[in-house]
Amino acid sequence: MVAIVTGGSRGIGLAIAAALLKDGEAVVITGLKRANLDAAVADLARAGDASRVHAVVADVRDRAAVDALVADTEKRFGRLDILVNNAGLGVFADVAAMTDEDWRRQIDTNLTGVFYCTRASIPAMRRAGGGWIVNIASLAGRNYFAGGAAYCATKAGLVAFSEAVMQEVRHDGIRVTVVMPGSVATEFSGHTVSAADSWKLAPDDVAQCVMDLIRHPGRSLPSKVELRPSRPAK
Repeated sequence: MVAIVTGGSRGIGLAIAAALLKDGEAVVITGLKRANLDAAVADLARAGDASRVHAVVADVRDRAAVDALVADTEKRFGRLDILVNNAGLGVFADVAAMTDEDWRRQIDTNLTGVFYCTRASIPAMRRAGGGWIVNIASLAGRNYFAGGAAYCATKAGLVAFSEAVMQEVRHDGIRVTVVMPGSVATEFSGHTVSAADSWKLAPDDVAQCVMDLIRHPGRSLPSKVELRPSRPAK
């Protein structure tokens, strides 16, 4: 199978790409910085066949770049079976203090970018006879908090988007699911990972969830998964 993982140069996306590669899939990762992508490809090549890894500098907010990404994936590997919409960002501030640009960046990346990637991938998956679309949301899409209005809104919207698209394409053999992780020990939004984060989920935990999903028999569809630390900090 052939997969695209957006935001695949680090954190959750890199862990998912590594798990897919280890399982035998070909993987195309995207990111905004060539240096980060090159480092990720080097890491992935050590874990599997380097010929099955490809990196593309692409901003999911750019419709033309997304269309080109999917076309390039089909040309390079012959098909597209799996899309993991992982690219995302969070800017945390009270609404009264949030800038227009910070609002737009979150909406455009976390929601519009997923729309662009999903829309571009559906025809390719139909040509392949089916596939999986896995959207990485967050428990913030149902557990809201002060200072996170924009982020929570995008993740709640992503859950709704996922469930609606699932109903649109299920008879094409395309299964759509949304994964909602809780606290994950990554450098998301500038956070520095330390020993104090040991209670959090690891990126590999989310990757394992994704692999469990795509291994489900074709007759089953776990359409929404909430994933949280088993023993959160007290």
